[in-house]
This record gives sequence, structure tokens and C-alpha cells, in this order.
Amino acid sequence: MHDNECISDMFSQFTTIINSLKNLGKSYSSQELVRKILRCLPKSWTPKVTAIEEAKDLSTLPFEQLIGSLMTHETTMKNHENVEVKKKKSIALKASKEDSESDEDGDVALITSQFERFLKNQKGKKTFKKNF
Repeated sequence: MHDNECISDMFSQFTTIINSLKNLGKSYSSQELVRKILRCLPKSWTPKVTAIEEAKDLSTLPFEQLIGSLMTHETTMKNHENVEVKKKKSIALKASKEDSESDEDGDVALITSQFERFLKNQKGKKTFKKNF
């Protein structure tokens, strides 16, 4: 089994090989099949293999129950990976105070220059007042 291969694919390949061997006259007991499946799992599955070997009696463990247990573990591992990927996708934005101050400085400079132009324009004009 490869690291990126799912249990159901591995199981179908294993079943094909076992059936071919049966056709050639070689048969395996359920206990031998369980041991062969546990041996062919990749290193990332070592903790699960150890747990199964210690918790269950391999001589009485049905082959189907082993496959079900491995499939359950695989879906659990995929769910944990999805959660980790979602956590990694979060983006932290850093606020920069300098940018806002430079924007304010630019705004103040613009208003000041406009006010100075306004005053220059008003200097030459005469203002008329209405008497009521």
C-alpha cells in the first residue's frame, strides 16, 4: 500500500491477489489474511497497527472487522487533515498605524493648500456688505 492510497483501493487489490492465488491452489486462513493486511500498511499506520495487535486477538479477529476498523481510522485521519488545512488557511492581517497617519498628513496638506489658494483669491476681491 502506498501512503496516498485509500484502504478500499488497497482492499480491492489485496482481494484480487488472494482470489488469483486461490485459483492457483494456494489458500490462506483468515488469521493469515489479517496479518498480511497489517504488514502491508505504510509506516504512517504503525500506531494503529500496534493498537490493533495489542487490543485484539488476531487469531479470532475477522478479516471484515479489520477492514472496517482501518476504513474508520482512515476517515478520521482525513477529517483531522481537513481541519488542519482550514486552520492553516486563516489569514492574520497586521494593522499599520503609519499608513493611516501618512494618509491624514496628505489630507491635511491638501486642505491647507486649498485654503491658501482660497485666501489668495479673496485678497484681491472686495467684499460687499448688505445693510438691512
